[in-house]
Amino acid sequence: QAAMARFTEMGFPTTQEDAWRHTSVASLSEHPFPLARHRYAISRAELEPVLSWMGTGCRLVFVNGSFSSLHSSLLPLPRGMKAGSLAGALGGDSSLLESHLGRYARCEDHAFVALNTAFLNDGAVVYLPPDTVVEEPLHLLFVSRPNGRATMSHPRTVIVAGPHSRATIVESYLGLPEDLYLTNAVTEVVLAENAALDHYLLQQESTAAFHLLTLAVHQDRHSTFTSHSLATGGALARSEIHCELADEGITCILRGVGAVAGRQHLDTQTQIDHAKTHGTSQQLYKGILGGHAQGVFNGKILVRQDAQKTDARQTNNNLLLSEDAVIHTKPQLEIFADDVKCAHGATVGRLDEEAVFYLRSRGIGLETARSLMTYAFGSETINLVTNEVIRDRLAELLAQWISQACGRSLSL
Repeated sequence: QAAMARFTEMGFPTTQEDAWRHTSVASLSEHPFPLARHRYAISRAELEPVLSWMGTGCRLVFVNGSFSSLHSSLLPLPRGMKAGSLAGALGGDSSLLESHLGRYARCEDHAFVALNTAFLNDGAVVYLPPDTVVEEPLHLLFVSRPNGRATMSHPRTVIVAGPHSRATIVESYLGLPEDLYLTNAVTEVVLAENAALDHYLLQQESTAAFHLLTLAVHQDRHSTFTSHSLATGGALARSEIHCELADEGITCILRGVGAVAGRQHLDTQTQIDHAKTHGTSQQLYKGILGGHAQGVFNGKILVRQDAQKTDARQTNNNLLLSEDAVIHTKPQLEIFADDVKCAHGATVGRLDEEAVFYLRSRGIGLETARSLMTYAFGSETINLVTNEVIRDRLAELLAQWISQACGRSLSL
């Protein structure tokens, strides 16, 4: 009730606000978007192409925002570890949620977080006890299936990693082509002392859908958070990542690739808040835009007065495949300490015609040469992924997008 009251007070953000200057959500008001029905409107056979690459590890699947035991795979977990439905956790022992739910993604600061909290019903909960090491990736899959009517879902995810724990989590959002729906997701991640989490975001929504994601990360002393993202879906897609480096010796790495075409709009917002000494952060984001697509990247590094010895770097590189594609990029540094190493930069450009000519002189066709150059540009971040299975999946998805956008099959 408090969240709905706050959303009513704030209303939808407008382009008059600096953070939303290049992204208008006015088109959301053109659709009523009732809540999605809590029924499993997709068969296992339809999901099999997606589920097959995940292997036999633990998998939590949510259809239209609700947990689906039919599609999930709940294998035995290490002692004390929890991985399940938020609705189930709220109905049982909710002490873990009371300590963390809503503490880092705050309703007071963000209209869509308030809207998600107002409709909070289900999502994923993952808890890693102290000293727990999980070798196999844990998959969280959110599938939207409106069945001919534009609907909305508000999945909420809470991930808590205890001291000295380590895990890999893949968070995927998927929709069928041309389905119209709204996904408004919020994920809260808490890393205790010396915890390490590799987190992957795969956004493959329908190209007619609206996708809004807020990822709030809180890190304690000497913890490490590494995020890799790939976004190709959504008529309008916006991801906001806020990382709070609350103690000393923390490492935060954010990497991502966004590839859109047609009239898609992709917006990425990041903020890394260095609060204490000896923090390290790295950001590398790539944008590939074709057709009439528009992209936005706003990245901010905040170094507070007590965050001496901070080492922070941010890079945003963008590739425009057409004359009509547009990118708005704004890397920012806000530094209140004097003993730091910080750097940021952004580039916007087109394919190197000399490199394309070189490939053509070796007998490679024009479209294939352009496809190879585009893949080489986007795969820089993917090649940094250490998990081979996930790296191959990201490479496959990027190659599929390039094949569709450039009109030439790209075989890896």
